[in-house]
Amino acid sequence: MEQAAITAGPFLVIERFYPVAPETVWRAWTDPQALKRWFGPGGNDPVSQVELDLRAGGRYRIVFGGADGAAHEVQGVYREVVPNRRLVFTWVWPRTTPERESLVTIEFRQVARGTELVFRHERFADETVRDSHRQGWSESFAKLERALLEM
Repeated sequence: MEQAAITAGPFLVIERFYPVAPETVWRAWTDPQALKRWFGPGGNDPVSQVELDLRAGGRYRIVFGGADGAAHEVQGVYREVVPNRRLVFTWVWPRTTPERESLVTIEFRQVARGTELVFRHERFADETVRDSHRQGWSESFAKLERALLEM
């Protein structure tokens, strides 16, 4: 598929409120041990590997799931890293669709009594892929909420 078509593709936006400081939510996304506690959809499928080079131009790699015998791997490059405020990175499934690159932008906003997280995932190939990611992210955010209360 041409890059122009992917760029113009569907997107999703998810907003969540967490009753903790932005620094705590940021840590959940940027500390490998914290990320292992919540990342990935579904039940309690483990995150087996987290590699984060947290800087603009740095790469990340996360391997998770595997209850069905097939772990999932996602990787990409950080485009923006503004501690406790903004995180932007590419998103690629190298084992299944390495030719597709989407983009994730997360804003961490200090609000009364906590943090508002604004999550945007864009450049999906089509609506089916977007909807699948919406389901996965929604399940992940529910796990994130539980993990944040324990941090």
